[in-house]
Amino acid sequence: MFKPIHLFLSCTLVLLTSMAQAEAPISANKLETMLADALRYDSAKAERVGNSGKAIQAYMRAGIVNKKPNVRVDYTDYYLVKKPASFMGHALFMIEEEYMTQYIGCCVSEGAGITVRVKGDDTALNDFAKRNACSVESKVDMSAQLKYLGLKAELPAGNYTSLSCRDRDVVLKSE
Repeated sequence: MFKPIHLFLSCTLVLLTSMAQAEAPISANKLETMLADALRYDSAKAERVGNSGKAIQAYMRAGIVNKKPNVRVDYTDYYLVKKPASFMGHALFMIEEEYMTQYIGCCVSEGAGITVRVKGDDTALNDFAKRNACSVESKVDMSAQLKYLGLKAELPAGNYTSLSCRDRDVVLKSE
């Protein structure tokens, strides 16, 4: 028979174990999968496979992006990556999420996007974009983009590519 102190200790142990499991770090592969799913499009269901908000929250918990966006412009939150992370072998530089919190004029196009500093061949990245109704902008002038957004960031030399995986991109791909 449990004495009150034993019951208390048992319950405390279960609670602490549950809390530790809830806060367990997510692997880099799991983070990338969550982000890829947020960008991936299921044409049968006519929707993105994953949830961009949950993917970004996982990057927040991992300390890769800030808890709040670096800047919000129109309907889009921009998160600069502050710790090394990758996407399909390329250096993840920025994550963006477009959604409406309040109407500020035309036209919200919900979804997410990323900017990467290209490392090597970008064929797989372009194929991913094509298969998932994403638009691709290669050789992005990141210096100009950061200036436009009012952001200051260390900008490693290299070529930058942006993927936009929003509602408007699905429409553009179907035309």
